[in-house]
Amino acid sequence: MEKQKRIVIVDDDIDIINVVESVLTAQGYIVLSANDKKEGLKLIKKEKPDLAILDVMMTTQFEGFELAKEIVNDDILKQIPVIIQTSIDVLTTTKPSVQAMAREFRQQSEYSDLRVILVKDLVSGNAGVDYLNEYNENVWFPVSAFVRKPVDANILVPEIERLLNN
Repeated sequence: MEKQKRIVIVDDDIDIINVVESVLTAQGYIVLSANDKKEGLKLIKKEKPDLAILDVMMTTQFEGFELAKEIVNDDILKQIPVIIQTSIDVLTTTKPSVQAMAREFRQQSEYSDLRVILVKDLVSGNAGVDYLNEYNENVWFPVSAFVRKPVDANILVPEIERLLNN
């Protein structure tokens, strides 16, 4: 029998945690949750889940991004797929280098003032976050996927299955 996959969700909205947890539990996943970056990182380091779902805005505007960046920059945790839950629009491209594309978008006048640019390549599935932190420094890191808030189970579940069955 295959071991049940474990998913950590980090969100400060208990209603969202409850909805996602009930959807994923019904699909046979074990769901663990935390309400902020500090608690989330501790839980992820302890449990080493099969996947993490992160909200962006929690205690601070970029808390979810900071947590995702810590995961992808950690030698032990970086293999964990990270899904960012967000209401921010995701810009799409057909170029595999989403980081280069994010920088290109940032040069265009309609995007230059954005604090956050989320980019996904429709062909490869590569995705990433380019944001300006509180010091106006460019911060970039890759993520596995984005899902829109409010979360739609018909989108979230296939995305999780795709990431866990690679």
